[in-house]
Amino acid sequence: MSRDPRYDILFEPVKIGPVTTRNRFYQVPHCNGMGRAYPSSMAEMRGIKAEGGWGVVCTEQVEIHHTSELSPVIEGRLWDDADLPVFQKMTDKIHAHGSLAGIEPCYDGLATPNRYSREIPMGPSARPVSYMDPVQARAMDKTDIRNMRRWYVEAAKRARRAGFDVIYVYAGHDLNAISHFLSRRWNDRGDEYGGSLENRVRLFREILADTKEAVGDTCGIAIRFGVDELMGNDGLNCEGEGRDVVEMLADIPDLWDVNVSDWDNDSVTSRFASEGFQDDYVSFVKKVTNKPVVGVGRYTSPDTMVRLIKSGALDLIGAARPSIADPFLPNKIEEGRVDDIRECIGCNICVSADFTSVPMRCTQNPTMGEEWRRGWHPERIDRKHADESVLIVGAGPAGLEAARALGERGYDVTLAEATDTLGGRVTIESRLPGLTEWKRVADYRQHQISQMPNVATYLESRLTAAQVLEFEADHVVISTGAKWCDSGVGRENHAPIDRDEAARILLPDAICAGDAVEGPVVIFDDDHYYMGGLMAELLRGQGHEVTLVTPSSDVSHWTHNTLEQGRIQKRLIEMDVNIMPLQNVVHIGKDHVTLSCVYTERERKIACGTFVPVTMRRPVDQLFHDLMARPELTEGGPQSINRIGDCLAPGIIAAAVYAGHRYARELGGGVNDPDRVPFRRELPQLAAE
Repeated sequence: MSRDPRYDILFEPVKIGPVTTRNRFYQVPHCNGMGRAYPSSMAEMRGIKAEGGWGVVCTEQVEIHHTSELSPVIEGRLWDDADLPVFQKMTDKIHAHGSLAGIEPCYDGLATPNRYSREIPMGPSARPVSYMDPVQARAMDKTDIRNMRRWYVEAAKRARRAGFDVIYVYAGHDLNAISHFLSRRWNDRGDEYGGSLENRVRLFREILADTKEAVGDTCGIAIRFGVDELMGNDGLNCEGEGRDVVEMLADIPDLWDVNVSDWDNDSVTSRFASEGFQDDYVSFVKKVTNKPVVGVGRYTSPDTMVRLIKSGALDLIGAARPSIADPFLPNKIEEGRVDDIRECIGCNICVSADFTSVPMRCTQNPTMGEEWRRGWHPERIDRKHADESVLIVGAGPAGLEAARALGERGYDVTLAEATDTLGGRVTIESRLPGLTEWKRVADYRQHQISQMPNVATYLESRLTAAQVLEFEADHVVISTGAKWCDSGVGRENHAPIDRDEAARILLPDAICAGDAVEGPVVIFDDDHYYMGGLMAELLRGQGHEVTLVTPSSDVSHWTHNTLEQGRIQKRLIEMDVNIMPLQNVVHIGKDHVTLSCVYTERERKIACGTFVPVTMRRPVDQLFHDLMARPELTEGGPQSINRIGDCLAPGIIAAAVYAGHRYARELGGGVNDPDRVPFRRELPQLAAE
């Protein structure tokens, strides 16, 4: 197949100063939880992006000096020449596929407490750092400013020696000293670096000029800038100072990489923003500069990309999350395989890795983060080890991915689903407020297996153990999912919550199925991800009086890691959901529940007509146990019977997809030794004495 001529414009080269990118696909800098700690994993991941057709592939933000470091957050590090081999490995892999390598040097300023180096942070003014650490930064004097300018120059020169083609001057996301000098919130200086916008831009202009003078003859110099902080006149905005900054520096850089700030605005989840939500904020940039412009918006549609280029809004299509969900997105467009694109669902599981300091993962792409350590390629998988058949019972995210990957390997696969719809929990949860795009997890896999003659799908096929054995499959996979539990057992309660027999308890599964809710609703969220908040939003939207109780200090606490906790809590407050944090539920009555303060154990009663516990899920695994109890297994039967996904251990959707993929990859790979580490590790080395 060949590409649709309508998309030819996406494959035109673009000059970025002295270098030229082979197409308009641009992987903007993004965190990945690998960086300095797992450099081989990072380099392989970036190299695969280049192999997949991204014309420019950039690093995450890269620390340039020991007086400004982000430990334990895992970013890049370029403090001195000892760090060069890490980046040389990355640029070599990118260049091997004809792409340009970009780097985002960063001095974090007020955005770090320097937990590792223990150096005193510096910023434009003396302020507490933006982290919750009890640390204050000191105001930079003129010597500090000269030193920081020199550190940027030294980092740029090192980056050129490491093989980078595009070097950033990063002034976005409120995460670096340059953006702090720009901001009236952080900068209250009275000298030539403070006060007027012209003064606050001075350091930005100087570092940009320094960088161009140092390496601009061989490297493209890019600005990454948040043109709007979504704070009105209290911050930079596209109709005020944000636009003014672009006009002041318009044609000095070789490239403008523009977005909205800060990070939770730039990377809003699909629950709160649609594809292209930044377009209106950044559209002015092309009108005031003659240099190429790249922007982001979680773009996955090539038609949208073409429209943005032809309308003059952008010159390059930027992507972080879409390039994670499908590193081969550009190649699939070029090869006429648009329907094979794994579209980003905007869940921000990728972002969560940065906050939890582990290698990145992705709901749609189970190979993300496993390219080096497990040797998983997103578009290649070993052929089957033998002419064998596999029966998969349950077509949720784990079962669908197992069927897709096994089918790609060439196995004869039968997928049996008890209901009339594929997708399991994905199909159900995608009907909840804001989660429509999550349906892409099921849609992508359903489309892929529909093209495979060796994969047969049967709906409304609830199987017994005897029927499974009658099928005579060589391998049986049970992926029957999990159900929410009504006991109340969870993180806070280690035994079932005491209750009256007349208490009305309704689980999220029943609410999603349409069961009626009575009286005031009390939701007890001891899960702390999205479901408790979604139940509150759904039921309040239906007109019910809703109280959300949680032992945590705020609602959906884990979603701090996905950059959406503030938006979730704001929405519930605006909907007049009564939020009661730091409370446990100790008794469920007919018309009330009894709460207990998690600190004092002081009790109170609140009215409750329907109690909704969101605490834990139990695997639906009876079929597995029935199979294992069959006497026939001692005399023959399947070569293997396995549980995967939520049926084995309930978790997030990304974990279920990963489980299905891992099963498919490892089938026929020999005995799984529980004492052997199943992936390559990057081990630290003892320093020379």
